[in-house]
Amino acid sequence: MVREGFSIGPLFVHWYGVIIMFGTVLAAFMAEREAKKRNMDSEFIWDALPYILITGIIGARLWHVFTPPDSMQAAGLTTSYYFQNPIEILKIWRGGLGIPGAVMGGMVAVYVYCKRHNIRFGDFGDIVAPGLALAQAIGRWGNFVNQELYGAPSNLPWAISIDEAHRLPEYMDVARYHPLFLYEFLWNLMNMGLLLWIGKKFAGRLKPGDILLTYLIVYPVGRFLLEYLRLDASSIGTINANQTLMAVVALGSALALFLRHRLGGKTSAEKSGGSEEESQAEA
Repeated sequence: MVREGFSIGPLFVHWYGVIIMFGTVLAAFMAEREAKKRNMDSEFIWDALPYILITGIIGARLWHVFTPPDSMQAAGLTTSYYFQNPIEILKIWRGGLGIPGAVMGGMVAVYVYCKRHNIRFGDFGDIVAPGLALAQAIGRWGNFVNQELYGAPSNLPWAISIDEAHRLPEYMDVARYHPLFLYEFLWNLMNMGLLLWIGKKFAGRLKPGDILLTYLIVYPVGRFLLEYLRLDASSIGTINANQTLMAVVALGSALALFLRHRLGGKTSAEKSGGSEEESQAEA
């Protein structure tokens, strides 16, 4: 057994993949619980999960292909390289998955699934958002196992040591760094707790999609700030791709949340009540 994983016969199992799957299953159980709280059939969570996983992985890989980290670009693994060698895109076990792409890919699957099964996208999004934050928190421990996603050099008591094999060339003489994965783990846990609290505290005042929009504000804000500590950013020209996307998503979601409440409209409770009244009237 090595740090990165373990072997089962000829098969090598990466801890990173095990951790991601563990987080995904826990997220599904949390979403199932949230669905039951809303008196919804929770089976659709498990039914949609394979599609979310597939599109999430595809989205994560494509985000990496279009926005490879600076160190990989310096090594020649640019977007052009991937298009000239398309078989390399499929080799995800060599690393290269972007969380922003995973979230976008997963949301595409959710949107299509909702359309086909006549489920409100906002309701589905509110149900899965806390679990998504939990899955992201757990997934960051895969970065710890791989000694990746560490921040700037640091002498703080909680700084972590990075082996020379995983250091950037310009930092070969530096051993200790900010545990950026740990910061994001804590931020995602806080986000999960906040979403669950909002869902319980303001249940009668929320509109479908409010919890999802809150997730799309809180997570991007944290990721935007943490990018300042990241050494190996994903850049497009001189622009930090992840940081720019996070700023756009956070601002857009905040504006959408503000306008939908400022302009009025029915809350989830009012819509449920309206449906019951309509049913009684029809009867």
